[in-house]
Amino acid sequence: MPGGIAWTAPRPVPRLGAMKTRLALRIVVAAALAGPAVTVSFANESIQAASDKSKSPPRLKRADSFLGIHYDFHAGPDCTEIGKNTTRSMIENIITQVRPDYIQIDCKGHRGLSSYPTQVGHQAPGFVGDPLRLWRRVTAEHGVALYMHYSGVWDSEAIIRHPDWAAINADGKVNGNATSFFGPYADRLLIPQLRELAGDYGVDGVWVDGECWASVPDYGAAGLAAFGQATGITDVPRKPGDPHWFEFLEFHREAFRRYLRYYIAEVKRTHPGFQICSNWAYTDHMAEPVSAPLDFLSGDYSPDDSVNSARLSARYLARQGIPWDLMAWSFSRRTGQTGTNQKAAVQLQREAAVVLALGGGFQAYFKQKRDGSVFDERVPVMAEVAKFCRARQAVCHRAEMVPQIALLLSTAGHYRRINGLFSRDLSRVSGVLQALVESRRCVEVLGEHHLAGRMARYPLIIVPEWDYLDPAFRDDLRAYVEGGGSLLLIGPGSAAMFADVLDVTLDGSPQSQPRFLSHKELLAATGGPVQSVKPGPGAQAVGRLHADDNPDSASQPAASIATLGKGRVAAVYFSLGQTYAAARDHATRGFLDDLVGRLFPDPIVRVEGSDGVDVSLAANHGKLLIHLVNTSGPHQSEPVIETIPPIGPLEISIRRPARPSSITLEPAGQSLPFEFADGLVRLTVPRVEIHDIVVLVDEP
Repeated sequence: MPGGIAWTAPRPVPRLGAMKTRLALRIVVAAALAGPAVTVSFANESIQAASDKSKSPPRLKRADSFLGIHYDFHAGPDCTEIGKNTTRSMIENIITQVRPDYIQIDCKGHRGLSSYPTQVGHQAPGFVGDPLRLWRRVTAEHGVALYMHYSGVWDSEAIIRHPDWAAINADGKVNGNATSFFGPYADRLLIPQLRELAGDYGVDGVWVDGECWASVPDYGAAGLAAFGQATGITDVPRKPGDPHWFEFLEFHREAFRRYLRYYIAEVKRTHPGFQICSNWAYTDHMAEPVSAPLDFLSGDYSPDDSVNSARLSARYLARQGIPWDLMAWSFSRRTGQTGTNQKAAVQLQREAAVVLALGGGFQAYFKQKRDGSVFDERVPVMAEVAKFCRARQAVCHRAEMVPQIALLLSTAGHYRRINGLFSRDLSRVSGVLQALVESRRCVEVLGEHHLAGRMARYPLIIVPEWDYLDPAFRDDLRAYVEGGGSLLLIGPGSAAMFADVLDVTLDGSPQSQPRFLSHKELLAATGGPVQSVKPGPGAQAVGRLHADDNPDSASQPAASIATLGKGRVAAVYFSLGQTYAAARDHATRGFLDDLVGRLFPDPIVRVEGSDGVDVSLAANHGKLLIHLVNTSGPHQSEPVIETIPPIGPLEISIRRPARPSSITLEPAGQSLPFEFADGLVRLTVPRVEIHDIVVLVDEP
């Protein structure tokens, strides 16, 4: 197809229905383009001396960066004077106050109109000068890297002008937003425009938005032909439940991966130093091993309920093996009690702390005005956040998590559950995670590829309400338990996959009916499916599920524990993650914490004194780090938080093989008195405002 990616199947591919363990797609991207090459002539390949790297202060690579600020405004037809109020003093004000490693600004939003005077794309209606050149010149003079916010797969203007570039919906209509992986969009617009930004403007890189999460299955002729060639399937599914629906989605997931690798390679072929990120690729949005040569990973977590959003995303990114950061929205979608949606500095500092505690970099998103200038009055908010982050950089950045509890975000289970290519349906995982961290447990969120060959490092692995796991991975989990590990299965689907080792009889199929969990004289309503079981002689029943909101009503076991080899396997027979995500109940959280305590009685660190503290355990430069993030208050429900009450005192116990040489509280550098006896350090942290780190240095 002219200007597109050629798709071939070199030999017949067996039907996927015969494959029991893994989908094998044979999708081959031809190295040469089927149509004529697109040539871009750059008028200013040699940029102004002020932005020439040889004459400017050195700029950090994104892999080495820690702190940034992001601006975008998704230029539209209303933008007729872009650049009118973009001045040197405006840009220098940001740099002087925030002192970022990098700045990201808008160059093409979802509407598809470029907010700089592009020669290869679709310009917004009007410009006053060339504001992008000014941004580049000033940032280069100050040694600050400049990245572009660029909407990739999502480009509405490209589709308006070229309907044949669009993905086709199941009903045969043109998708108004999503471009096709099988059409000429990448070669005719995406790649030439990224080369223009890299070559003519000399920007450092791009943060490509609207990518995996905006991708859709494509029913266009080229896509369907490629699907048939790759799989041998001729009866194309149109909706969930149709035969081969899963195979159809998997084919398009692989098509996106190929598309991503293709355009990265093409841009780097001519501009190898240009740094590329595809927003949300290989994160919890696209929870799988990294298979594209991205320079860094990133995503903008939810502007509301942000603490919980960042908790999950940061924990998954921490083990992906590529430099990463997360972006906060500096504002909420809703108005707070003070009549504004602008978040206060303390609120953003807490969101930053959740990310920093997992070793990542941090950036925050502030809006640009419709003329591309910024709101100067909002810069001091980010300046305060920046000071908070910089004070913690030396301790936090690139720290590695210390294995304790692994919470499984299954690639195989997730892709069989969702009905989009890379959509989220993670309430079950998030609910369990929230219950664990609100019990002050140290948890990582890991995929199968993170655990492969490393299971034995984790004292406890939790499988949260997955209905499918690859059979080979199930075998690995069994071997892990037999070797001495502890496995906790949550939900009827997870339990059913291991019913043969739980020593219970599953009584009928799971039923979605009201049940009430009893825990320490408290009753909590549960939601989602419940599995009735009859424990065998080797299964120890734990907790009760009652038929009514009455402790004297008929009941069944809520969970059970059995021995397998040298280890133990436990199962929870109701949908605990869904239940806790919907209502953060003390009984549900306490029940899970007690069950975890039976399976994992000796964690490295325990913290008592407040329910509102996230605890994470990391190591950096040979030091043990215990992060304490104050998550008290209504962060789930309040859009704007002006103050965060301090928590404390916190009583902390830490298992160590020998007495530490020193313990300090950072970033204050305060020496902490402690006691050491029988392999246990005991100390008190009197007060945590937002985020403190207990740093232990062992004797040499």
